[in-house]
Amino acid sequence: MNRNFAAIAAALMLVQPILEKMAIAQPAARTEQVKFPKNTTSTVIKGQVKGDQFIDYRVSASAGQTLAVSLKPSNPQNYFNVLPPGSNDAGMFNGSIFGNNFKGLLPTDGDYTLRVYLMRPAARHNESSNYTLTIGVTGKPLAPVLAKTDALIPGTPFHASAKISCTYYLDPKLRECEAFVIRRGFDGTATVEVRWPNFKRNILFVKGKPVASDSSEKLSTMRQGDLSIVSLGTAEQFHIPDVLVTGG
Repeated sequence: MNRNFAAIAAALMLVQPILEKMAIAQPAARTEQVKFPKNTTSTVIKGQVKGDQFIDYRVSASAGQTLAVSLKPSNPQNYFNVLPPGSNDAGMFNGSIFGNNFKGLLPTDGDYTLRVYLMRPAARHNESSNYTLTIGVTGKPLAPVLAKTDALIPGTPFHASAKISCTYYLDPKLRECEAFVIRRGFDGTATVEVRWPNFKRNILFVKGKPVASDSSEKLSTMRQGDLSIVSLGTAEQFHIPDVLVTGG
């Protein structure tokens, strides 16, 4: 029995340095919930990021509102991304590509994440950056239609679901996807959420027209009968029936 304990102890001693290295290799992350001062719609945050650390600022906002963010860093390798609700990595804005200013209409409700970080070359050299992050949320939220007016799918915030035709960047062939809708009026104002395994996309319609999404790609649309064919860049396309958006 003592031999067994000794063997286990020896194995743990060998594993411990490996676990410590793994822990060191993981980026240091910190999360903060953003709160605006009373009677204001914006705030200014001063902070510092160093090495492979990143800081997530979570901003609660609603479909139909506009989020504006700007970052002024002391290190030119310091950027921010905007991640939609429920995403841990896929962003709707990448500062290293588009610059350190973002302004966009939001497609759905929830916590949007502003991830502040250093680019890999700076992180590898353990550089740091002092920054000023300005965040604003303006506009009136597009509230969901109440369940007593338009019944919900039990246990969900959605009013209806449907199978639609779609393509996305991991599967360029037209296929069937599942779509859900949160109606925000009976004039064609709604959030449509399209799902694949381990991935989802939100598209905001206002008065029957697609106007925003949680993708960084350009949104375009065309009509085909009773369908809105929504394209996000060249890799994603969704054939969304009017009846799903309006409720018929």
